[in-house]
Amino acid sequence: MHAYRADRAFDGDRVLPDGALVLVDDDRILAVEPAASAPPADVPLTHLPGTTLLPGLVDAHVHLCGDSGPRALDQLDELSRDQVDAIVTASLAEHLAAGVTAVRDLGDVGWAVVERAPGPGPTVVASGPPITSPAGHCASMGGATAGVDALRAAVRERAERGAGVVKLMASGGAMTAGTDMAACQFTSAEVHAVVEEAHRLGLPVTAHAHALGAVRQVLAAGVDGIEHCTGLTATGWGVPPALAGQLARAGTAVCPTLGLAPGTVPPPRVQALIDRLGLTEQARAEEAARLHRAGVRIVSGVDAGIAPGKPHGILPEAVASLAGGGVPAPEALRTATGAAADACGLARRTGRLAPGLDADLLLVDGDPTADVTALLRVRLVVSRGREVGT
Repeated sequence: MHAYRADRAFDGDRVLPDGALVLVDDDRILAVEPAASAPPADVPLTHLPGTTLLPGLVDAHVHLCGDSGPRALDQLDELSRDQVDAIVTASLAEHLAAGVTAVRDLGDVGWAVVERAPGPGPTVVASGPPITSPAGHCASMGGATAGVDALRAAVRERAERGAGVVKLMASGGAMTAGTDMAACQFTSAEVHAVVEEAHRLGLPVTAHAHALGAVRQVLAAGVDGIEHCTGLTATGWGVPPALAGQLARAGTAVCPTLGLAPGTVPPPRVQALIDRLGLTEQARAEEAARLHRAGVRIVSGVDAGIAPGKPHGILPEAVASLAGGGVPAPEALRTATGAAADACGLARRTGRLAPGLDADLLLVDGDPTADVTALLRVRLVVSRGREVGT
C-alpha cells in the first residue's frame, strides 16, 4: 500500500477544495480522503509540496503507429511489423512521460495495436484499421471498404479481433492527398449500416468528420462520437447553432483534436486551408469553446502521431488550447480526464480519483485548475499503481 497527498486536487470532474490523500493498494485506488487525513500506520507517503494531484490524463485520439514524421501515415504500409511495434512502444512511452495513462487509438495498420499484448504503460482502447472508402482517407492502413454488406462484415471483423471501438472515416482528411475534406466518403445507408452493426455487437462508433455534410450524416446515423467536427463546406467552416443543439441533445462526444507542438510549421496542404479559411488553432479552440457553451460534450485528443506538429505526449497542449479558447480551466481539465474516460469507454477503469479505479495518478507543479499550463510541469506519474521510471 502507498499514500499520495496533495493540498490541491482535481478528481476528474471537480476541484476537491480540501485537497486529497489517495490510498493505493497494488494497482487500484483504495480510498480518496481529504489531504489532512492521516494515512494508516506504516504506509509510505508521497507528499510533494506545491503540487496538485489529479487522475492520469486520457488522450481520446491517438495513432500509436505514427512516428510523427512528415510521412507518418503514408509510410505505414511500407513498414515491417517489428518496425511498427517499435514505433508503438516509443509512442506509449512518450504519452506516459507526459502524464497520459490511457489512450484511444483510432487507426492502426495490420491490427498492430489491437493485437498488442497488454503491458505496463497507458491503458489502450483500439479501433484497428479505420473503416474508410476505397482510396479514401487513410486507406493505406488497410481498412478500405464499400457497400452495406461489406461494411457490416468489416464491423464484425473488428468485434471478432477484439477492437474496443469502430472508427469510421466519414469525410476526406488533410493528411491524405486526393481526398476531399469537405465531402462525404459514404452514403447515408452505408453509415447507418456501420452504426447499426457496431451497436448490435456492443461497440461504439466514432467518426472522422470534417465536412459539414458528414457531421450531419453521422449524427443522423447515431454515432457515439465525432472527431474534428470542423463543419467544412466549400466556402467556410463551423457548426451552425441548430446543429450544435442537436449534438448536445444527442450527447455525442466531440473531439476537436486540438493541440500543436510549439513552433509547428503545418504541411503545405494544411497551411493552404488555414490561409483560405482561417482554420488556425486559436479559431478552432474558440469554436470548440462555443460548442462547449452550447452543451456539447467536448473531449480532448490530439490526433497524436500523424505529423511533426502532432507528436505523442502533448495532450496538455490540447487542454491549454481549449482554455485559451474560452473553456474554464476545471472544465478543460475534465475533457482530458473524466469526460475523456467516459467517451473512451473507460469510466469504470480510469479518468477519476475514485475507489476501485486503476491507480492512475498525476502530480504537477502549480495549480492546473487555475492555469492549465501547469500540466506541462510533471512531477510524478503513477500508472496502475507503478510509479513511472521506477
